[in-house]
Amino acid sequence: MRAIWKGAVSFGLVSIGVKLYSATEEKDIRFHQVHREDGGRIRYKRTCQVCGEEVTYDDIAKGYDIGGGEMVILTDDDFAELPLSSSRAIDVLEFVPAEQVDPILYNKAYFLEPEGTATKPYVLLRDALTDSERVAIVKVALRQREQLATLRVREGVLLLNTMLWPDEIRTPAFGFLDEDLKVRPPELAMASSLIDSMAGEFEPDAFTDDYRAALQEVIDAKVEGREVVQPEEVEEAPAAAVDLMAALKASVERAKAARGEAPAGGGGEPTPISSARSAQKKAAEKKAAKAPARKTADKKAAPKKTAAKKAAPKKAAEGEKKPAAKKAAPKKAARKTA
Repeated sequence: MRAIWKGAVSFGLVSIGVKLYSATEEKDIRFHQVHREDGGRIRYKRTCQVCGEEVTYDDIAKGYDIGGGEMVILTDDDFAELPLSSSRAIDVLEFVPAEQVDPILYNKAYFLEPEGTATKPYVLLRDALTDSERVAIVKVALRQREQLATLRVREGVLLLNTMLWPDEIRTPAFGFLDEDLKVRPPELAMASSLIDSMAGEFEPDAFTDDYRAALQEVIDAKVEGREVVQPEEVEEAPAAAVDLMAALKASVERAKAARGEAPAGGGGEPTPISSARSAQKKAAEKKAAKAPARKTADKKAAPKKTAAKKAAPKKAAEGEKKPAAKKAAPKKAARKTA
């Protein structure tokens, strides 16, 4: 890893020299825009919409739009004069319980490494934070901006989490919040039961980015020159509409069945899943009961087939006498006339 910032943690009268490293990295697969016909990279030119000339980075400044087509231009000198007293310091403001910091405030994470002879005070602050079960609220200036942040311990290393300012968190304004919706106690109890049946310990390594893995396979296939085959996904048939209580009960039973747990009490009101299983069991029992009767009928029918086979030669013999029967035909006709 490469340090992106150097400074010091100001802890009372103690100053701890540290280096800052990005603690996270995005694993998204990145693409370039290219010309479809020849694969050439697409480049964009920085041009001024007033004079139409191409502009270099040295001639680019920051502009703030004040409306009406007017712009206030700020240069590097303007930013240099801003009062960033903590430009190279991480100032500890206070220590608070970790649960008091709303996770929505967290932004980016950075590792802190002690620099030079600062290892001992670094370890001292780390162990003190661990024993107190608190996090440090600090201010730090990164990329020409002062930010609120926390210091906490992760795997024996001080972790700096930059935070959003409170006024950067939006207030949810949705219509359903003003509706008078009532949840029945049995529904709430069943929902709680579902949560309990699906409870577990969070293990991040158990989850993977399936889309990124599939996309990487497509890229590898293109590189190797082989045909890319997309398997068809088997879609489950949509379940029949059921009420909320029935859906919750079925969900609880399915979660317990997945864990190998028997339904509580072994009885109770049937659910959609238990009713389906009961119907399957009855159908299997009926099928088993009919099986012996079919076998007996087949055995009784067997002699008839044998008799039919034995009679075959007689039919053949009768077939040989058919010419004589044709000669006798006129006599029968005569009798009928008489």
